[in-house]
Amino acid sequence: MKKAFVFPGQGAQFVGMGKDLYDNDAEARALFERANEILGFRITDIMFAGTDDELKQTRVTQPAIFLHSVILAKSLGDEFKPDMVAGHSLGEFSALVAAGALSFDDGLRLVSARAQAMQKACEIHPSTMAAVLALPDEKVEEICALVDNGVVVCANYNCPGQIVISGEVEAVDAACAKLLEAGAKRALKLKVGGAFHSPCMEPARAELAEAIAATPIHEPVCPVYQNVDALPHTDPEEIKANLVAQLTAPVRWTQTVRNMIADGATEFVELGPGKVLQGLVAKIDKTAATSGRQ
Repeated sequence: MKKAFVFPGQGAQFVGMGKDLYDNDAEARALFERANEILGFRITDIMFAGTDDELKQTRVTQPAIFLHSVILAKSLGDEFKPDMVAGHSLGEFSALVAAGALSFDDGLRLVSARAQAMQKACEIHPSTMAAVLALPDEKVEEICALVDNGVVVCANYNCPGQIVISGEVEAVDAACAKLLEAGAKRALKLKVGGAFHSPCMEPARAELAEAIAATPIHEPVCPVYQNVDALPHTDPEEIKANLVAQLTAPVRWTQTVRNMIADGATEFVELGPGKVLQGLVAKIDKTAATSGRQ
């Protein structure tokens, strides 16, 4: 029996996230204050008492979720350790810190750099994403490939029957129309700043590559299942390459969870805001036990 820690990505945030940790745990409070210093603004003020709109800014959202997840994992103590870890998109950075591959400071700096690079890419290239329900993966891929008026690709393989597509606005609109015609239950555009995990993020990928190359990454204490190939990694150079590729490649969450289960995971513990990943794991394999801390 093995325990897997999983960490959520952008979209899981909520106002008030992490406040209990800050108020009741001195070590957690010190880490939050350290984060305020590193970022150069009081992100805790936005996390604990800001508005939804303030928290939704990519430059705020990503470090906020990272902080909540990582500080929560640290608060569990040494007696509650995972046998393997994974994170959904942004959550992969939280997973790397939890596994000891990245330091807290370096992880936060990378997440902040990633968020700012993605924000700039969104402003350069207006784009969007859409959730597609109740079509096989292969059908969604086929229809995206048929769209000829711009870039649209599969970005998140979340669970069977739930894929997120990503790309240029007109191309995503065209794909949504075709997907509905093909029998999708829904093809709903998401309220996001841009086309994450698509070629539209190429400017951000190039910028982030420099930051990752300059950051020390160590061998993790347990395998980290990465989004790009859904496979376990412990080699620091492989981890770095996969982090860079992640920005323009799809998140293979369905495959990740299946591979973790095949490798012995029997319990999935979601650490961070929300319960999205617990729901996805249950849809991927009903026999897997799930729980969460937030």
